[in-house]
Amino acid sequence: MSLLSLKGVHKSYGSHIVLQGIDIELKAGECFGLLGPNGAGKTTTLRLALGLTHPQAGSIHLMGHDVLTHARLARQQVGVVAQTDNLDPDFTLRENLLVYGRYFDISRQILEARIPGLLDFAGLSARADERIQSLSGGMKRRLTLARALINDPQIVFLDEPTTGLDPQARHLIWDRLRQLTQNGKSLLLTTHFMEEAERLCDRIAIIDQGKIITEGSPQQLIRDHIEPQVVELYGEGAAAWAHAKAARLCERFELTGGTVFCYANDAKALLCELNRGDFTPGLRFLLRPASLEDVFLKLTGRDLRD
Repeated sequence: MSLLSLKGVHKSYGSHIVLQGIDIELKAGECFGLLGPNGAGKTTTLRLALGLTHPQAGSIHLMGHDVLTHARLARQQVGVVAQTDNLDPDFTLRENLLVYGRYFDISRQILEARIPGLLDFAGLSARADERIQSLSGGMKRRLTLARALINDPQIVFLDEPTTGLDPQARHLIWDRLRQLTQNGKSLLLTTHFMEEAERLCDRIAIIDQGKIITEGSPQQLIRDHIEPQVVELYGEGAAAWAHAKAARLCERFELTGGTVFCYANDAKALLCELNRGDFTPGLRFLLRPASLEDVFLKLTGRDLRD
């Protein structure tokens, strides 16, 4: 069953084209990732899906409702984790959840019964009566996630939910998101962390310049778009070595920031050459499997987007 459907959606701001006919289907119980460089249209897509902005063309349905005409009704069944925490610093953790729940016309009795479980889910039960200023960044993100669940939504929209968090906090958020999908929730996730998308998402769409350029599971995208083995070569003389030898030892290579990325179907010949030890002293290398980040950079380029 499709809980969210965008078909042929176009969006422009004046002469600036943001989206050019995108199609997205979110199914029950899956995590769908939307990846793209800065300015590719990810956040705009979320805003359109929630009815917070309107397209020039196309149809959008959320939880069975036409978003163009019944956005408020559709949003009653959705949770949202925005890029910023926007928690109320004047309230305790418990009060933040209570006040937010009232926006959904949920009775105080139901909220009082629901809040302890949400605080436990966020690992914040012991801090229920503390104010927001006492929380770390990771705790605030966990509380924001718990708050997004106050109305027991079927879908949770997450716009870069782990930006700015340390690795420990990020892994804890990932664990909570896995729990949600295991419990039947559907997630629509935007992120700049390729590892996050590769670990969490059942399906991924990569969007660039307002168009979806590919879609599939992380494993499928890696299999379809990139060679399976990658050798990274770095150190003084890496560029000279690559231009002299890489073309005959791998399917293709890229040079960026002083590092050579050699992509190969079989890296044996390349590794044999590197292990001979007759190349420039100080040159180092490592072999790793191809990743979603390799796919992303191949399809969208390595140039910085502002």
